[in-house]
Amino acid sequence: MVTDLPYPGVSKPDQTSPEAIEQDVPREECGVFGVWAPGEEVAKLAFYGLFALQHRGQEAAGIAAADGTQMLVYKDLGLVSQIFDEQVLASLQGHIAVGHNRYSTTGGGTWENAQPTFRTTAGGGGVALGHNGNLVNTAELMERVVTEGADTDAQNTSAPAGACERATTDSDLVCALLATHAAEKGIEQAALELLPTLSGAFSMVFSDESTLYAARDPHGVRPLVLGRLERGWVVASETAALDIVGASFVREVEAGELIAVDERGLRSSRFARPNPKGCVFEYVYLARPDTTIGGRSVHSTRVEIGRRLAREHPAEADLVIPVPESGTPAAIGYAQEADLPYGNGLVKNAYVGRTFIQPSQTIRQLGIRLKLNPLREVIRGKRLVVVDDSVVRGNTQRALVRMLREAGASEVHVRISSPPVRWPCFYGIDFASRAELIANGLDMEGIRQSIDADTLGYVSLDALISASEQPRSQLCSACFDGHYPIPVPDSDQLGKYLLENSDDSDESGVAGPAEPVLPSGYGAEDAVRRP
Repeated sequence: MVTDLPYPGVSKPDQTSPEAIEQDVPREECGVFGVWAPGEEVAKLAFYGLFALQHRGQEAAGIAAADGTQMLVYKDLGLVSQIFDEQVLASLQGHIAVGHNRYSTTGGGTWENAQPTFRTTAGGGGVALGHNGNLVNTAELMERVVTEGADTDAQNTSAPAGACERATTDSDLVCALLATHAAEKGIEQAALELLPTLSGAFSMVFSDESTLYAARDPHGVRPLVLGRLERGWVVASETAALDIVGASFVREVEAGELIAVDERGLRSSRFARPNPKGCVFEYVYLARPDTTIGGRSVHSTRVEIGRRLAREHPAEADLVIPVPESGTPAAIGYAQEADLPYGNGLVKNAYVGRTFIQPSQTIRQLGIRLKLNPLREVIRGKRLVVVDDSVVRGNTQRALVRMLREAGASEVHVRISSPPVRWPCFYGIDFASRAELIANGLDMEGIRQSIDADTLGYVSLDALISASEQPRSQLCSACFDGHYPIPVPDSDQLGKYLLENSDDSDESGVAGPAEPVLPSGYGAEDAVRRP
């Protein structure tokens, strides 16, 4: 059993600084979107699909488009709305598009690691791939790439100045292996042989010039859904992305399934026997509340979690307030069950962390106020129940309780709509190291004292799973109980910067140094035209 992350984070001396607060949340993984729709503006469909999935990753985004003979890729660091405009989208012509929003879990947050990752095949074609999740056999794949001589050279000849020459992600290794064997076997057969050798979590969308593919790992850890357009098909990380492009929900892509869509229609293949272990944290925090997972509304699940939290941890209070936005549905449920007034006591700045401008020392001292500000007239003199989705390091809750007391709250009772996070995630969520997880080192009373709450209560794992209405045997709750459904190798075979730090990286051509990206010249276009 794994006891710690192989890449512990760096502790900040000021635990209420903006940096500490920003790090004190479970980081989203990635969002993927794919569309096959002749006659439609597929790049714009992908743009709006990624816009709907922006919450899953804000480091980088990209879209690849193909028209049967040519594939173009455009990607950059930043938000979807910052990267794409009408001119760029108009250049991405075709009937197939693959889109990706990134938050880095393997490989640093540099330009060349943005996705879709792209590789040329020996036959002159191209493969573009977007990946949500995280593989745990990356070191093994790296050795295979070296042995088989797969091409992992620079993806784009027009990369921004200062970008490193090679990508350093597990996704890039997969794309390189697919491209290496596609010329000989075709991309579909190459995928059917490669996918069973991948260990970990992956919901992938990829394409060549004529066919869209989607695959989900045998455990179905990360969500992936299939939708129908009037003139085509869509695959996406969440149903909310289907809604925004006008696609009707058909079904979830099943665990261990590979889907292909081309001019012959849609076909499905099995590359592994399904053993579902969907991430329960999707219900707690990761997914949009207007998404449906496993036939269950995420919003309804979170409201029900709040109700169960109120039964397990009641409080004598005057008002229930959420920590917006992720704590809102559970706070509604708590207030309903406890028969207490519900109110908005905190205002959130939705754009915090969306700027490259570093705060001055004067502003830095404001800490959490850059993200949340109290409504003093609402909370003054009140006994508050404050509902949040999770506690990671405890920095946010500590600063929040202090701020509420300074704003006049007479009592602060903290309620958390997930169990204590005691274990790291190796399947696509970037938590803190186990040593930094507050619930790993302190008992309940110790945590309460640390954040200075009057009382503290977490929902139980049993209540959380019951609220999801999913069979316990089909959910992954490793971050809460330490039971990893997919075997995790030794720590030296893991790590966000495994490929950057590889001793063989310079010689093998698999990885290179993660050099800084200059703040100009972002974006690249690759054109691969069949002879």
